[in-house]
Amino acid sequence: MDLRAKYEAAGQQHVFQYWDTLNESEKHALQEQLEKIDPKRLNELVKQALEADEASRNEKQAQVDPPPADSVVSTVDDSDAAHKYREIGMKAIAENKVGVLLLAGGQGTRLGSSAPKGCFDIQLPSHKSLFQLQAERIAKLQQLASAKAGGKEVVVPWYIMTSGPTRKPTEDFFEQHNYFGLSKSNVIFFEQGTLPCISNDGKIMLDSHSSIATAPDGNGGIYAALRAARSKQDKDSVLDDLQKRKIEYVHAYGVDNCLVKVGDPVFIGVCLSKKVPLGVKVVQKTDPNEAVGVVARKNGAFSVVEYSEIPQKLSEARDKEGHLLLREANIANHFYTTDFLSKQVPSFESKMAYHVARKKIPSVDLADGERKTPSSPNGIKMELFIFDVFPYCEELAIHEVARKEEFSPLKNASGTSSDNPETSRRDLLAQQHRWLESAGAKFEANAEVELSPKVTYSGEGLESVKGRTFDKTQNIEEL
Repeated sequence: MDLRAKYEAAGQQHVFQYWDTLNESEKHALQEQLEKIDPKRLNELVKQALEADEASRNEKQAQVDPPPADSVVSTVDDSDAAHKYREIGMKAIAENKVGVLLLAGGQGTRLGSSAPKGCFDIQLPSHKSLFQLQAERIAKLQQLASAKAGGKEVVVPWYIMTSGPTRKPTEDFFEQHNYFGLSKSNVIFFEQGTLPCISNDGKIMLDSHSSIATAPDGNGGIYAALRAARSKQDKDSVLDDLQKRKIEYVHAYGVDNCLVKVGDPVFIGVCLSKKVPLGVKVVQKTDPNEAVGVVARKNGAFSVVEYSEIPQKLSEARDKEGHLLLREANIANHFYTTDFLSKQVPSFESKMAYHVARKKIPSVDLADGERKTPSSPNGIKMELFIFDVFPYCEELAIHEVARKEEFSPLKNASGTSSDNPETSRRDLLAQQHRWLESAGAKFEANAEVELSPKVTYSGEGLESVKGRTFDKTQNIEEL
C-alpha cells in the first residue's frame, strides 16, 4: 500500500490536501514526516488514550495504599546501610556493568532561556552548568571505581535523551566544552520521539501546508526511544549499544536536579541486593499539601499516584511513628536492568495508554488554509510518563534518601518562591558546607565554598581540610 493510500484507509487523507501546491523540498519534508507514522496505529492510540482518559474521570475512587514495607529501603541517617550498599554498587560499576541515562529533552523556557535546561548556570562560584556538574560526577565515579578495581579502566557510558528542539544545541554545547573531559565515544545522544497533535474530531493537525503539528511523547517515550536508531547516520539503537558494551544496569535521572548522584552506587547496591528489575529513588514527603506524586499501590499495583488523585483525608493520614502513610515522593530517578528494558517492556508496552492533554494548538484551518492560534483547546497532545511501567512490575525497590542531600529541582525562574536557581545554588553549597564541616573545616561568616566533583563525589576524600578555615567564597578544583 502506498503512503497516500495508508492515510486514506485511516481517514487521515487531509494531510495531503496541499500536496499539489508544494515545491519539491516541501514535498520531501512532508513525506519524510508521514513515513515515520503508522496512521492506523495512531488512530488506535488515540482511541485507547481517550477511552482511558474517560474511564479515569468516571472511575470511582481508586484504592490507594502505601507500598509494601519490604519494598522500601531507607538509607536516611543510616551510614552503615549506605556503606554496605555502596560497596555492592561500586563493585558493579568497577566491572563496567553500569550506564547512566539522562532525560534532557526540556528547554529552560520557564527559566527565561530557550537553551536546553542542562546548559543552565545556577550561579555557583564556578559558573558550571548542570551538564558540567553531572559530567564531572561521572568522571569522579569512574575514578573511584577504578581505584576499587586495582587501577583498571572503568567506563560509565552516558546516554543523553534530547528532544527535537534540544538535540543540536545540546550536542553543540558538549562539543564547545570538549565533553567536559569525558571521552566523546562514551557520551551517546539520542532523541525522544514525537506524536502528531490530534484535533478534537480525531484528525492529524497540520502545522503548515507542508508539515504536521507534533509534540514530544513525554518522558515515558524513553522506552521506545531506546529501541530507535540514534540518528540518520547511526542506525544502532541505545539498546544495541548497551548490549555491545555488556551493560547490565542503568541509572536514569532528570537533568534539572543539581544534587543528583549520577550513577549512584548506593541506589544501584540497593536494587542489586533486592534482585529487582526496576527501582525508584524517593524522598520523604512531610507536608500533606506538597503537590508531588507518591509511589504507592493503586488498585493493588505499583504506581505513582498524583497529588490530585488522593483524597485529603488519606493524604493527611499518618502511621504510628507520625510519618505520612503516603510519603514516598517521586523524583524521576530510576534503576533498570538492561534485560527489563530490552525484553520485558516490549511485552506490555502496547497496553500502556497515553495520557491526554487538551491544548490550544496553532494549526492550519483546512477550510481556508490559514494557520490560526485558537482561544480555547482545539486538540490533544498525547504523552507517556516514565513511571507508566510501574503497574506491570511485580517487584519494585523503593530507595528512600534524604531530600537535603539528593533533591533540589530547578523548575522556576529566578525570583519565584521555590525550585528556582537560588534554591538550587543554596542547597548545593549547603551540602558542601556540611561535608567540609564534618571533615573538620571551619568557616568565616558569609564564606561559601564550592567543591568540584573532581574533588569529591559525595563527601569522601576531604581529610586534608581538617583544621583549615575558609574565609572567602571560592571554588575548589583540587585539594
